Amino acid sequence: MGLFDQLEGGLGNLLSQHQDQLGSLFNEALQSAGGYQGVLDKLRQAGLGDQVNSWLSTSGHNLPVSASQIEAALDNQQLQQLAKSFGVPLDQIA
Repeated sequence: MGLFDQLEGGLGNLLSQHQDQLGSLFNEALQSAGGYQGVLDKLRQAGLGDQVNSWLSTSGHNLPVSASQIEAALDNQQLQQLAKSFGVPLDQIA
């Protein structure tokens, strides 16, 4: 099971309760970071290609990624936008 499948399953109940609000926030935050492909490309460019591939694969385990690796891959403006969109402190968004 890929990472996005796990996220979808884990967020399923929450999204069903607040689908319009959370879906809109998630889409806005994701688009501000370049969309799915933009985020994945930035992670790959930061040397996290193996991790990204493991998340997209339907076989095997998802490789972990640390907050510091996410912070290195995404610029501060993107992290700030994500934190703002989700109402999460900047130091916790990665």
